[in-house]
Amino acid sequence: MKRFKTLSEFNEFRQLPKPLHPLISVVDIGDVPQLDDEFPLTMLVEFYAISVKRMRNVNVKYGQNTFDFNEGILSFIAPNQVFSVAVADNAEPVERSGWVINIHPDFIWNTSLGKSIRQYDFWDYSLSEALFLSAKEEATITNIILAIQQECSANIDQFSKQIIISQLETLLSYADRFYHRQFITREKANHQVLERLESLLDEYFNSTDLVERGLPSVQYVAECLHLSPKYLSNILRLLTGQNTQQHIHAKLIAKAKEKLSTTNLSISEIAYELGFEHLQSFSKLFKTKTNFSPLDFRTSFN
Repeated sequence: MKRFKTLSEFNEFRQLPKPLHPLISVVDIGDVPQLDDEFPLTMLVEFYAISVKRMRNVNVKYGQNTFDFNEGILSFIAPNQVFSVAVADNAEPVERSGWVINIHPDFIWNTSLGKSIRQYDFWDYSLSEALFLSAKEEATITNIILAIQQECSANIDQFSKQIIISQLETLLSYADRFYHRQFITREKANHQVLERLESLLDEYFNSTDLVERGLPSVQYVAECLHLSPKYLSNILRLLTGQNTQQHIHAKLIAKAKEKLSTTNLSISEIAYELGFEHLQSFSKLFKTKTNFSPLDFRTSFN
């Protein structure tokens, strides 16, 4: 793995000119030379990268997923995230176009953007899902990037930083709009995620995993589905009105109701089979979710 702490280190490795500003640069992907030993290449950078690009016959992997960049894709990498690049196996020539903005955290330190940048969901989302753009959306993002490039290329003065910060905030606001639009337009794919989640939880709850490992965590469920926790919760809120944790609890309560109404197991035994070490914890959660104690719920069937 190659690790880059500064923009200058990264540009030098990629055989690009030294950035005009040490803390922010705009790179035309078409100008990046292909290295003889470039593929496969795994990298970690200590700065933010925002890109809109098409790269034919190149596979880029964020986290667990490999994406096809033949379509316009907006992607985000936060400091200390790992990504890798590999040439496709079809022996076709590599083609690249688009733009990347590299932003060192020091550039936005103590600014409004520095305080808000990690609140956007897509810094995690980029690790597991790609944000596809329409031609109109891609043009909007590209125009903002070109405006940032122009400002970076001009003589730096007392206004430059705030102008660039404002442009970056506009870009991220558009990205946030496109990000949430994707949840609506990808309805079929989202329902498939819900189906996979239901199957995963059914298998988990019907096995010995509950007793041996306890209730599945949000992180565990997201990793099994190859999605980031934030992205999974956003999909579930759109489809069901519940986040992932609430969905797991709903599945647990449904299982508890089934056992309380159809078996002769004691409430302590049911709590144990559902992964609770202490009866009180099970009873408290059940009453919070149903307004009944487990005993009152069972009694109501008699």
